[in-house]
Amino acid sequence: MLTPRKIFLGGSVAAAGAVLGVSRLVPELSWAFVPVGVVIALGVYDLFQEKHAIRRNFPFVGRFRYWLEIIRPEVHQYFVESNASGRPFSRELRSLVYQRAKNVTDTLPFGTERDVYQVGYEWMNHSLRALHPPDEAPRVVIGGPDCKQPYASSVLNVSAMSYGSLSKNAILALNGGAKLGGFAHNTGEGGLSPHHLEPGGDIVWQIGTGYFGCRDAEGRFDPGRFAEKSAIEQVKMIELKLSQGAKPGHGGILPARKVTPEIAAIRHVPLGQDVLSPPTHTAFTTPLELCELVGKLRELSKGKPVGFKLCIGKRREVFAICKAMLETGILPDFITVDGGEGGTGAAPLEFSNVLGTPLNEGLVFLHNALVGTGLRDKIKIVASGRVVTGFDIAHKIAIGADLCASARAMMFALGCIQAQKCNTNECPTGVATQDPDLVAGLVVGDKAKRVYNFHRNTVRAFVELISASGVSARRSSGPGTSCGG
Repeated sequence: MLTPRKIFLGGSVAAAGAVLGVSRLVPELSWAFVPVGVVIALGVYDLFQEKHAIRRNFPFVGRFRYWLEIIRPEVHQYFVESNASGRPFSRELRSLVYQRAKNVTDTLPFGTERDVYQVGYEWMNHSLRALHPPDEAPRVVIGGPDCKQPYASSVLNVSAMSYGSLSKNAILALNGGAKLGGFAHNTGEGGLSPHHLEPGGDIVWQIGTGYFGCRDAEGRFDPGRFAEKSAIEQVKMIELKLSQGAKPGHGGILPARKVTPEIAAIRHVPLGQDVLSPPTHTAFTTPLELCELVGKLRELSKGKPVGFKLCIGKRREVFAICKAMLETGILPDFITVDGGEGGTGAAPLEFSNVLGTPLNEGLVFLHNALVGTGLRDKIKIVASGRVVTGFDIAHKIAIGADLCASARAMMFALGCIQAQKCNTNECPTGVATQDPDLVAGLVVGDKAKRVYNFHRNTVRAFVELISASGVSARRSSGPGTSCGG
């Protein structure tokens, strides 16, 4: 199969041969060696450098993207990705992630570039008694009375992204960054793979409707397999996924042609068959049974924190779950709220655009529901969604969360350029593809450091914002909780 690398190498050899032949026939054209040699030299350098996946995967040609970025203010417009609340995800925010990931200056001259009179403008009020930011980043302890192995979590973690959706190297880099920075990495529903475990970072093992990694031959939940894998020391928490913001109430099919022997082993599925991820769970059907399953997972995992993730849909169903918690006395240690504007590699347009409550509205509702039922101080809330800046963390905590998880920003830290090729297996940066030639462009060591840098710099920005408002980041991370644990 022809790849950009092979095309470049073959083209270089052909071009060098052609120039050599022509120069022998017409010595006056020997100067043509200079530009051809420069292109070949730059391309060869691109093949072996480790900083830029685009240039590794597309030698010399990939440089044009970075040359355009030099004059970005003049030629780049906002890259707008519409979501349910109609707020843009700008190219400037992407650039901010890149700068923090690369550990370069992220300050701007001339002040704010936002129109303070625009609808929906948000800000924080500072205090004349601002505090000195603490050197130690705040942490949130997750684990209720029935939890025997509570987890002290960072205020920002890697949200759910499965191996299969992301490449092997992307998973290795994300978990490597989590190991360096002491934050958690959610596996996504695709199962707990060796690539999640190899770097040694903390893991949140997500279990979806397909029970991948802990299922029997018929696709039902297998307690034995769950107990075996949940005992792994790196697995710090268990998250039962009820629904996903990008496509709530929608299942999925992994075509048989994409089920490699490795993926089949990780997910405990047969080769040569489509893999079904149903829209709902089979291990429970009622709120009472959901609570019982939460208790069972906590028992099988020897007391590790267990929670569930959902995008808020029908309000009465959330209240039914709260009622079941009160009736059974079985509470999750945490609840993750996903927004209806969440991203995914592939989903029907209607599901992505109109189904599910946006994160801010869903977060406020869940917080109020737990307060109203007297459960808020017993359950931590994780906001999973559009969290890119320190202000985003502060905002989500202010309206009801205890901590946050982000997927897209972490992908940007890996080098994602939003080429929107996730569903084609042609991601040019090697982030969302299983093509080995493209995956090779993503250098794990370099990108792990970038993920670590982005996390550290963003959490630091959050701490500085909170301190500027006169609030101790150690003392207060949200309603009814303590950032210092």
